[in-house]
Amino acid sequence: MSRKPIIVGNWKMNKLQKDAVEFMQGVEAHLTGDEAADFGIAAPFTCLNACVANAKHLIVAAENCNAKDSGAYTGEVSVPMLEEIGITYCIIGHSERRTYYAETNEACAAKAKRLFASNIVPILCIGETEAQYDAGETAAVLKEELKGSLEGLSADEVSRMVIAYEPIWAIGTGKSADQTIAQDCCALVRKTVEELYDADTAAKVRIQYGGSVKPTNIKEYMACADIDGALIGGASLKVDSFLEIIDAVR
Repeated sequence: MSRKPIIVGNWKMNKLQKDAVEFMQGVEAHLTGDEAADFGIAAPFTCLNACVANAKHLIVAAENCNAKDSGAYTGEVSVPMLEEIGITYCIIGHSERRTYYAETNEACAAKAKRLFASNIVPILCIGETEAQYDAGETAAVLKEELKGSLEGLSADEVSRMVIAYEPIWAIGTGKSADQTIAQDCCALVRKTVEELYDADTAAKVRIQYGGSVKPTNIKEYMACADIDGALIGGASLKVDSFLEIIDAVR
Protein backbone atom coordinates (compact mmCIF):
# COMPACT_ATOMS: atom_id res chain seq x y z
CA MET A 1 0.00 0.00 0.00
CA SER A 2 1.26 3.45 -0.91
CA ARG A 3 1.57 5.77 2.09
CA LYS A 4 2.31 9.45 1.56
CA PRO A 5 5.46 10.39 3.48
CA ILE A 6 5.12 12.99 6.22
CA ILE A 7 8.02 15.14 7.44
CA VAL A 8 7.36 17.32 10.50
CA GLY A 9 9.79 19.63 12.25
CA ASN A 10 9.39 19.96 16.02
CA TRP A 11 10.58 23.35 17.23
CA LYS A 12 10.11 22.50 20.93
CA MET A 13 10.54 25.60 23.17
CA ASN A 14 12.18 27.73 20.50
CA LYS A 15 11.30 30.73 18.33
CA LEU A 16 9.40 33.96 18.90
CA GLN A 17 6.55 34.94 16.59
CA LYS A 18 8.78 37.01 14.35
CA ASP A 19 11.11 34.03 13.95
CA ALA A 20 8.17 31.79 13.12
CA VAL A 21 6.91 34.16 10.42
CA GLU A 22 10.36 34.42 8.87
CA PHE A 23 10.71 30.62 8.83
CA MET A 24 7.26 29.99 7.38
CA GLN A 25 7.71 32.53 4.62
CA GLY A 26 11.16 31.21 3.76
CA VAL A 27 10.01 27.61 3.46
CA GLU A 28 6.66 28.33 1.80
CA ALA A 29 8.47 30.20 -0.98
CA HIS A 30 10.18 26.92 -1.81
CA LEU A 31 7.03 24.76 -1.94
CA THR A 32 4.68 24.30 -4.86
CA GLY A 33 1.84 22.37 -3.25
CA ASP A 34 2.28 19.28 -5.39
CA GLU A 35 5.07 17.66 -3.37
CA ALA A 36 5.06 13.88 -3.07
CA ALA A 37 5.28 14.23 0.73
CA ASP A 38 3.48 16.20 3.42
CA PHE A 39 5.74 18.74 5.13
CA GLY A 40 5.02 20.64 8.30
CA ILE A 41 6.20 22.06 11.60
CA ALA A 42 5.09 21.75 15.21
CA ALA A 43 5.35 25.08 16.99
CA PRO A 44 5.02 26.44 20.55
CA PHE A 45 1.52 27.61 21.43
CA THR A 46 2.50 31.28 21.18
CA CYS A 47 3.61 30.83 17.55
CA LEU A 48 0.69 28.78 16.25
CA ASN A 49 -1.47 31.70 15.09
CA ALA A 50 1.44 33.27 13.23
CA CYS A 51 2.31 29.93 11.62
CA VAL A 52 -1.27 29.27 10.49
CA ALA A 53 -1.53 32.79 9.07
CA ASN A 54 1.56 32.19 6.93
CA ALA A 55 0.92 28.57 5.96
CA LYS A 56 -0.06 27.75 2.39
CA HIS A 57 1.29 24.23 1.97
CA LEU A 58 2.91 23.45 5.32
CA ILE A 59 1.07 21.50 7.99
CA VAL A 60 0.95 23.38 11.30
CA ALA A 61 0.91 21.15 14.36
CA ALA A 62 0.72 21.79 18.08
CA GLU A 63 3.35 20.25 20.36
CA ASN A 64 0.87 19.14 23.02
CA CYS A 65 -2.74 19.42 24.19
CA ASN A 66 -4.99 18.59 27.11
CA ALA A 67 -7.72 15.96 26.83
CA LYS A 68 -10.17 18.16 28.75
CA ASP A 69 -12.15 20.82 26.88
CA SER A 70 -12.03 23.39 29.68
CA GLY A 71 -11.66 23.75 33.41
CA ALA A 72 -9.22 24.50 36.21
CA TYR A 73 -6.08 23.36 34.42
CA THR A 74 -3.76 26.34 34.69
CA GLY A 75 -1.28 26.62 31.85
CA GLU A 76 -2.94 23.98 29.67
CA VAL A 77 -4.35 24.31 26.13
CA SER A 78 -7.42 22.38 25.03
CA VAL A 79 -8.24 20.75 21.72
CA PRO A 80 -11.10 23.19 20.98
CA MET A 81 -8.59 26.03 21.37
CA LEU A 82 -6.36 24.37 18.76
CA GLU A 83 -9.31 23.64 16.50
CA GLU A 84 -10.43 27.27 16.64
CA ILE A 85 -7.18 28.53 15.12
CA GLY A 86 -6.97 25.89 12.41
CA ILE A 87 -4.51 23.34 13.81
CA THR A 88 -4.71 20.01 11.96
CA TYR A 89 -2.04 17.89 13.71
CA CYS A 90 -0.80 17.59 17.30
CA ILE A 91 2.16 15.78 18.84
CA ILE A 92 1.38 13.66 21.89
CA GLY A 93 3.59 11.53 24.10
CA HIS A 94 6.91 13.05 23.13
CA SER A 95 9.68 11.60 25.29
CA GLU A 96 10.32 15.02 26.81
CA ARG A 97 6.67 15.18 27.89
CA ARG A 98 6.85 11.64 29.23
CA THR A 99 10.15 12.25 31.05
CA TYR A 100 9.79 15.79 32.39
CA TYR A 101 6.03 16.00 32.89
CA ALA A 102 5.11 12.38 33.67
CA GLU A 103 2.86 12.00 30.64
CA THR A 104 1.50 8.45 30.65
CA ASN A 105 0.26 6.09 27.97
CA GLU A 106 -3.24 6.55 29.40
CA ALA A 107 -2.96 10.32 29.02
CA CYS A 108 -1.83 9.86 25.40
CA ALA A 109 -4.82 7.67 24.66
CA ALA A 110 -7.23 10.25 26.11
CA LYS A 111 -5.57 13.05 24.14
CA ALA A 112 -5.68 11.03 20.91
CA LYS A 113 -9.37 10.26 21.35
CA ARG A 114 -10.19 13.93 21.95
CA LEU A 115 -8.07 15.07 18.98
CA PHE A 116 -9.86 12.69 16.62
CA ALA A 117 -13.20 14.07 17.83
CA SER A 118 -12.09 17.41 16.37
CA ASN A 119 -10.51 15.90 13.24
CA ILE A 120 -7.01 16.75 14.39
CA VAL A 121 -4.45 14.06 13.60
CA PRO A 122 -2.35 12.86 16.55
CA ILE A 123 1.37 12.28 16.06
CA LEU A 124 2.05 9.72 18.77
CA CYS A 125 5.66 9.42 19.94
CA ILE A 126 7.09 6.24 21.42
CA GLY A 127 10.64 5.13 22.12
CA GLU A 128 13.07 3.48 24.50
CA THR A 129 15.85 4.88 26.68
CA GLU A 130 19.50 4.02 26.12
CA ALA A 131 19.44 1.74 29.18
CA GLN A 132 16.41 -0.10 27.82
CA TYR A 133 18.06 -0.40 24.42
CA ASP A 134 21.27 -1.76 25.92
CA ALA A 135 19.25 -4.25 27.98
CA GLY A 136 17.48 -5.56 24.87
CA GLU A 137 14.10 -4.23 26.04
CA THR A 138 13.23 -2.14 22.97
CA ALA A 139 10.51 -4.45 21.64
CA ALA A 140 8.82 -4.79 25.04
CA VAL A 141 8.87 -1.02 25.62
CA LEU A 142 7.46 -0.19 22.19
CA LYS A 143 4.69 -2.77 22.49
CA GLU A 144 3.73 -1.55 25.96
CA GLU A 145 3.66 2.12 24.93
CA LEU A 146 1.65 1.34 21.80
CA LYS A 147 -0.90 -0.82 23.56
CA GLY A 148 -1.47 1.75 26.29
CA SER A 149 -1.41 4.83 24.07
CA LEU A 150 -3.84 3.36 21.52
CA GLU A 151 -6.30 2.08 24.13
CA GLY A 152 -9.88 2.92 23.14
CA LEU A 153 -9.05 4.02 19.60
CA SER A 154 -10.83 2.42 16.66
CA ALA A 155 -9.04 0.78 13.74
CA ASP A 156 -10.18 3.66 11.52
CA GLU A 157 -8.70 6.23 13.89
CA VAL A 158 -5.38 4.42 14.17
CA SER A 159 -5.16 4.05 10.39
CA ARG A 160 -5.34 7.85 10.07
CA MET A 161 -2.82 8.78 12.76
CA VAL A 162 0.96 9.14 12.65
CA ILE A 163 3.22 7.14 14.95
CA ALA A 164 6.74 8.44 15.50
CA TYR A 165 9.37 5.99 16.70
CA GLU A 166 11.99 8.08 18.50
CA PRO A 167 14.69 6.25 20.42
CA ILE A 168 15.25 8.55 23.39
CA TRP A 169 19.00 7.96 23.22
CA ALA A 170 19.04 9.57 19.77
CA ILE A 171 17.05 12.73 20.52
CA GLY A 172 19.26 15.82 20.62
CA THR A 173 22.34 13.74 21.31
CA GLY A 174 23.89 13.71 17.86
CA LYS A 175 23.52 9.92 17.89
CA SER A 176 21.07 8.33 15.50
CA ALA A 177 19.81 4.82 15.03
CA ASP A 178 21.33 3.30 11.92
CA GLN A 179 19.15 2.37 8.98
CA THR A 180 18.74 -1.25 10.10
CA ILE A 181 17.74 -0.38 13.67
CA ALA A 182 15.30 2.30 12.50
CA GLN A 183 13.69 0.00 9.93
CA ASP A 184 13.48 -2.94 12.33
CA CYS A 185 11.82 -0.84 15.03
CA CYS A 186 9.36 0.81 12.64
CA ALA A 187 8.52 -2.63 11.25
CA LEU A 188 7.91 -3.77 14.83
CA VAL A 189 5.56 -0.84 15.34
CA ARG A 190 3.62 -1.79 12.21
CA LYS A 191 3.50 -5.46 13.26
CA THR A 192 2.22 -4.50 16.71
CA VAL A 193 -0.53 -2.36 15.18
CA GLU A 194 -1.50 -5.38 13.07
CA GLU A 195 -1.65 -7.55 16.19
CA LEU A 196 -3.75 -4.97 18.04
CA TYR A 197 -6.04 -4.24 15.08
CA ASP A 198 -5.64 -5.81 11.63
CA ALA A 199 -3.42 -5.91 8.55
CA ASP A 200 -5.32 -3.15 6.75
CA THR A 201 -4.90 -0.71 9.65
CA ALA A 202 -1.19 -1.56 9.88
CA ALA A 203 -0.76 -1.02 6.16
CA LYS A 204 -2.37 2.44 6.33
CA VAL A 205 -0.78 3.98 9.45
CA ARG A 206 2.14 6.29 8.73
CA ILE A 207 5.25 5.65 10.83
CA GLN A 208 7.99 8.23 11.25
CA TYR A 209 11.53 7.85 12.53
CA GLY A 210 12.87 10.60 14.77
CA GLY A 211 16.21 11.12 16.47
CA SER A 212 19.00 13.33 15.11
CA VAL A 213 17.58 13.28 11.59
CA LYS A 214 19.60 15.60 9.33
CA PRO A 215 19.87 16.47 5.64
CA THR A 216 22.78 14.04 5.43
CA ASN A 217 20.88 10.98 6.66
CA ILE A 218 17.21 11.55 5.75
CA LYS A 219 17.51 9.70 2.43
CA GLU A 220 18.68 6.45 4.00
CA TYR A 221 15.76 6.45 6.42
CA MET A 222 13.22 7.26 3.74
CA ALA A 223 14.49 4.32 1.68
CA CYS A 224 13.25 1.89 4.35
CA ALA A 225 10.04 -0.01 3.65
CA ASP A 226 8.36 0.77 6.97
CA ILE A 227 9.54 4.37 7.46
CA ASP A 228 7.04 6.86 6.07
CA GLY A 229 8.66 10.06 7.24
CA ALA A 230 10.52 11.79 10.02
CA LEU A 231 9.95 13.89 13.12
CA ILE A 232 12.84 16.34 13.11
CA GLY A 233 14.24 18.45 15.93
CA GLY A 234 17.29 20.68 15.56
CA ALA A 235 17.48 20.50 11.77
CA SER A 236 14.01 22.03 11.54
CA LEU A 237 14.96 25.24 13.31
CA LYS A 238 16.70 26.85 10.35
CA VAL A 239 15.19 27.48 6.94
CA ASP A 240 18.27 26.31 5.05
CA SER A 241 18.59 22.94 6.77
CA PHE A 242 14.84 22.26 6.58
CA LEU A 243 14.87 23.07 2.86
CA GLU A 244 17.78 20.65 2.43
CA ILE A 245 15.64 17.97 4.03
CA ILE A 246 12.70 18.83 1.78
CA ASP A 247 14.90 18.63 -1.29
CA ALA A 248 16.41 15.32 -0.17
CA VAL A 249 12.93 13.83 0.30
CA ARG A 250 11.86 15.14 -3.09
